[in-house]
Amino acid sequence: MSETIYDALRESHEIQRALCRELLNSKPHTQHRISTFSDLRVELAAHAAAEERFLYAPILMDDMGLNSSRHALHEHHQIDELVEELQGKDTSERGWLTIAKKLSHEVNHHLTEEEKKFFQVSGKILNDKQKRTLAKQYREDYARMLKVLREN
Repeated sequence: MSETIYDALRESHEIQRALCRELLNSKPHTQHRISTFSDLRVELAAHAAAEERFLYAPILMDDMGLNSSRHALHEHHQIDELVEELQGKDTSERGWLTIAKKLSHEVNHHLTEEEKKFFQVSGKILNDKQKRTLAKQYREDYARMLKVLREN
């Protein structure tokens, strides 16, 4: 069987988890911290955009997926707000690491909840062909978004 949307999403989830760990282990006043945060910011934004278009939107259209989609979208918004808050601060500024820890916690909570709950709900809504088609669409949009975001 070929790749499903869940396989594609889990790959990005692992990248996000690794970048969160790397960010929290980075030293203040270093280019490594700045570049790791930038990589995480881009990864989160590209993943969220493609995921919302090619998983959340179709699930949102089904009554059974309405609540879980809305909840997941809300968590994306919370993560976006934390990223925005960090972007406005110097990485060595007092309180930066506290916000970075909160971001990491929110990202990890969201990914775990999505894999353990949302994937199961959406898996009952989508058929096998849709899961494969959505994987292809997600991958294409994710790659496009990574390119766009890295250029900005």
